[in-house]
Amino acid sequence: MTALTTTAAGPDHIPPPGPDPAAPASPRHRRLREALRWGALRFCALAVLLGTWQAVASAEVWPPVLVPSPGEVWRQFVLASTVHDGVRGYGGHLLIEHLGVSLGRIGTGSAYAVLAGVPLGLLIGTVRPLAVVLEPAVTFLRTLPPLAYLSLLVIWFGIDEAPKIWLLVIAALPPIAAATAAAVRTVPGQLVEAARALGSGPVALLLSVRLPAALPEILTGVRIAVGVACTSVVAAETVNGVPGIGGMIRDAQRYNQTALVIAGILAIGLSGIVLDALLRLVERFGVPWRGRA
Repeated sequence: MTALTTTAAGPDHIPPPGPDPAAPASPRHRRLREALRWGALRFCALAVLLGTWQAVASAEVWPPVLVPSPGEVWRQFVLASTVHDGVRGYGGHLLIEHLGVSLGRIGTGSAYAVLAGVPLGLLIGTVRPLAVVLEPAVTFLRTLPPLAYLSLLVIWFGIDEAPKIWLLVIAALPPIAAATAAAVRTVPGQLVEAARALGSGPVALLLSVRLPAALPEILTGVRIAVGVACTSVVAAETVNGVPGIGGMIRDAQRYNQTALVIAGILAIGLSGIVLDALLRLVERFGVPWRGRA
């Protein structure tokens, strides 16, 4: 039986071809290699930055109160994130709680800004008389630094949550309104004319043609607005901001706790990166027609 099997196979039997090492890699493998390559580059850049920081701190080019070492920043980060010697974090709240309160304020302010900014941008982009009146006001608000109107908001609304939310709304609204207006104005004229030829009225034209076509740029404006809100949260929490990451940073600054200030800044920056990544995912799956004719 073995002999028959061997004979059946014979010397002419050709094994199935294996993978060709010279064949081009699949798109998935290319994307994976590219992601690993860029990830390695970012890791190296981070390592160089930390090494330079540590070298400057060790050489004491500046006093430690001005430039603490990465290890001291990490120690303060751990202390602010844990319960130690009966002390709970900083000011009775853990770092994650400070950050959570601030992110809640950012989310609330950004949501109100979207609810007001998108309709405002649609009006500016489609109704010329309203654009003449409202567009300078949006530009005026966009150029104001948050601290310029914080005192006025405190006078109007007190020192509780209202002035903080209002400050973030005012900071985040102009980018959304400006992006929406610009996007609506650049909707291809062929789409508008085709919808009109099919009998679409002004409202249907706005909701079924202009808004979907402008949505990718509107989401870009929302991303920018959330970034503006993140950069404004420290100003918003200047007054009665604890719990809150901005309030924690302000209190640490008063007592020259530079390492804790840097830890808070890093917490805000890292959370901002995560928020931007989430918004990119929403943009990617929510508007898959971006870039298509």
